[in-house]
Amino acid sequence: MNLTFSPSHILLYGIAIAAGLVYLPYIVVAFGRVSIGYDMNSPRAMFDRLPDYAKRATWAHQNSFEVFALFAAAALTAYVSNVASDQTSLYVLVFLAARFLFSLFYILDLPWLRSPMWGVSMACIGSLFIASLT
Repeated sequence: MNLTFSPSHILLYGIAIAAGLVYLPYIVVAFGRVSIGYDMNSPRAMFDRLPDYAKRATWAHQNSFEVFALFAAAALTAYVSNVASDQTSLYVLVFLAARFLFSLFYILDLPWLRSPMWGVSMACIGSLFIASLT
């Protein structure tokens, strides 16, 4: 069984994995909601009662939605521009690692580590767009 992926596949699979990473912090939010007693009548009103880690997980979840749209656009632009290469694959893999670490550091309240991961992920998005222009 050959599990090597072409750079084009990495661009597309990267989008799917990034979509999954959007929901990774939400697992922590769900745990926080269950721990305080889930209110079916007003789930959004529960936010103020959530533990701090669950509030940070909510913010990481929201930020992941915002960044996903940019990443998906950048990866699809690279894909349709037919510029998929080892370099674009590296951008995708670094982006995915940075976004995973961003959420982890956000939940753990480590802003001095979280902020650089945001910067790295944005640099990867920009690099994918730039690669599409060449």
